[in-house]
Amino acid sequence: MVKKPKLFIALCTLPALILTVVFMIVPMLNAIYLSFTSSTALSVGFNSKFVFLDNYIYMFKDKDFVQALFNTFKLMLVIPALTIFLSLVFAFILTQGELREKSFYRTVFFFPSVVSMTVVGIVWSFVFNPTRGILNHMLDLFNLSSWKHAWLGEGKTALWCIGAALVWQAIGYYMVMHVASIDGISQEIYEAASIDGATGVQKFFRITIPLLRRSIGTTYILALSGTINLSFTLSNVMTGGGPNGASSVLLQYMYTQGMRNANFGYAMAIAMFTLLLAIVLAMISRKLSAEKE
Repeated sequence: MVKKPKLFIALCTLPALILTVVFMIVPMLNAIYLSFTSSTALSVGFNSKFVFLDNYIYMFKDKDFVQALFNTFKLMLVIPALTIFLSLVFAFILTQGELREKSFYRTVFFFPSVVSMTVVGIVWSFVFNPTRGILNHMLDLFNLSSWKHAWLGEGKTALWCIGAALVWQAIGYYMVMHVASIDGISQEIYEAASIDGATGVQKFFRITIPLLRRSIGTTYILALSGTINLSFTLSNVMTGGGPNGASSVLLQYMYTQGMRNANFGYAMAIAMFTLLLAIVLAMISRKLSAEKE
């Protein structure tokens, strides 16, 4: 009987374990501790006063935090569902449609997901620019000048401009996942549906979506998490949280409190709340998808 080289395996995993502890576990534990303190730039770490739940209680009295939380909820309600639906539509067209340039379209749709989020934010800032932006220019071309807005400078539109950039950036990423899932469905099912006279729309809603329910549940959870995380960068780059907090999201407000106002304890409390929120929402989404199955 061959003995397993336990010492060799332990030595191979030790570097990764050390890196995980040093750069993930220790900072997380430190963040949890700081969230219960009044740590600022003048009193950092263990020199700060322990305030227990005061930071968490104050969060819900802070109007700016409540606004950022509400904005985040609005994005989470719309953006993941829209992203997953559009990615499913494109994946279905690429796999079931009679397109000669399928590989080309896959590359084009996937390309935004490999671009830096900072670059994405800059590009879309130019798109929504009120004077030089392509969106307002196109509205002029189609005689729709009354629809023009200072998109990133108005409270009603700034948040949804960020949402549009999020959808554009993520569609290709989830499309590739769904393409792989659709390729796993037997073509005989689609052929039988075609013989019975089913249209493309009927195949999409009655075959593809039901058979991809597990995959859709997984990608929806990923999209939910991505909306929370990636909206931070776009909010910072495109609007800075303005105007008057109209496009502020949880992580952007955390960044403002921690890096600009130096309220480290309060910022870590917001970070812990956001982490807990993401975990709870992921668990709820997973449970709901499991029940449907």
